[in-house]
Amino acid sequence: MSKLNRSTVVTVALEVLDEVGLDAVSTRRIAQRLGVEQPSLYWHFPNKSELLTAMAEAALHDHVSRPLPEEGAEWRTWFAENFRSLRMALLAHRDGARLHSGTVPRAESLARILVKMDFLYSSGIPERAAQIAMLAAGRFTLGSVLEEQSDDGRHVTEAGAADKQIPPFSHEEAFEEGLAMLIAGIPTQSPRGQSA
Repeated sequence: MSKLNRSTVVTVALEVLDEVGLDAVSTRRIAQRLGVEQPSLYWHFPNKSELLTAMAEAALHDHVSRPLPEEGAEWRTWFAENFRSLRMALLAHRDGARLHSGTVPRAESLARILVKMDFLYSSGIPERAAQIAMLAAGRFTLGSVLEEQSDDGRHVTEAGAADKQIPPFSHEEAFEEGLAMLIAGIPTQSPRGQSA
């Protein structure tokens, strides 16, 4: 085993997550996979909570490294793509939604969120509406993925479809239609710098 570092620990921890699920992830299991004693991990992560936070950040790497919105971009298209990207990042790892749930953005992530918010303000979305829209869409995406990853094959829609009360639909269809409804309800005004 090469020299142990934070990145290696997180990479292996995510591999363990994908294999056994969040409830079975333990520092003991990760240490065994790395071929080290469990206390070695505490040199890099003083507790499991910090390790889980680092795992959540690493799992979202592809999402948070996407280009930020450019001035003049169509905000609805960007908004939908932003939350599709979040959904795919959460789905990329077993229990990804549960892993991410409750995490607090660190300084770098917060700075990116503020740029996104400023883009929405400049696109004509009132400040409070933009804040609530980002929060609601984030929670909707997280909840959608949580339901999808918890699905044991017994869809509520399938049960309803059996007696023709509810048409069947996939998790992706439900996400896309829900996201479209959310976007349609976001109020707009004249973009910043333009007269009404």
